Amino acid sequence: MLSAAIAAAAFGLDAPLAVAAKPRRRTQDPERGFRRIAIGDAEVIALYDGIWEKPHEAGFLSNAGVNDVKAALRAAGLSPAFVPVPICTYVVRLKGKTVLCDAGGGGQVQGYNSDSIFVSGRMLDNLKAAGLRPQDIDTILISHFHPDHIFGLLGEDSNAPVFPNAEIIVAAAEYKFWTDPSLTSRLPPWRQALARRIQSVIPGWKNVLPVEGQDEVVPGIHFVSVPGHTPGHTAFHLSSGQEQLMISGDTAYVPALSLRHPGWHGAYDQDGPAAEVSRRRLLDRVVADSMLICGSHFPWPGFGRLVRDGAHYALDMLSA
Repeated sequence: MLSAAIAAAAFGLDAPLAVAAKPRRRTQDPERGFRRIAIGDAEVIALYDGIWEKPHEAGFLSNAGVNDVKAALRAAGLSPAFVPVPICTYVVRLKGKTVLCDAGGGGQVQGYNSDSIFVSGRMLDNLKAAGLRPQDIDTILISHFHPDHIFGLLGEDSNAPVFPNAEIIVAAAEYKFWTDPSLTSRLPPWRQALARRIQSVIPGWKNVLPVEGQDEVVPGIHFVSVPGHTPGHTAFHLSSGQEQLMISGDTAYVPALSLRHPGWHGAYDQDGPAAEVSRRRLLDRVVADSMLICGSHFPWPGFGRLVRDGAHYALDMLSA
């Protein structure tokens, strides 16, 4: 469905991304790779981790073609030359806790070839620029176990924990799926190396807490179940005072595509129809409650307000 080289970079395959003459990046890292906003008494810090300049490929969406994708990018005011997929993580500081929401790609989800660039691993430098150290993180909430969300937890060569003092909380459905020893043979080939790495490392860590349901997992933040992208894909709802923020993970993936066309199903969704149901339910909740929203792959710095536009959604981004 996807080219072997791009799949290797995106999903942690054993094969590296094929190397040709290094192309010039068409997007630039932000001059300041962190952005602070207040949500009630909470401080939320967006951290830039990198970007994928994804080439167009048939099969990227199961029910829309390359020309449809290019048209949607143009309609959003973006270049149709490639699909921009930034990677952002978020820190929430509230009630004495410092919580990291997803961990980025850790410099391990990247590579380039003649028409694609994928970089990650900028999050730690930007965490330091924001005045924090890995040892300052008390808790890490994981939306799902895809490489651009969890490889930042793992030392590149050693698999050692990057955040030594953090408890890692993940939905039990996600944990059970990826740590099931019988899973690997049931996955498509381009996901199997990811499952092997997860199973060789994560179950041995004593600081990983799988949780059931949609409870308040740290003060002010509830889990929100949004399955489909993965079986246990989870968003994080932050509430403080009268203000709210939905940290949506990959529920809306690339907003230029999945907000204007919420019915499109991505190749990275394990269950496209279920992901669509979750997406519409979450987006309708965000609109109804007039809350801010951010996402792992939203345009930097990732925060915006969502409105209904007929059968579609539109995002008014906060300025960088």
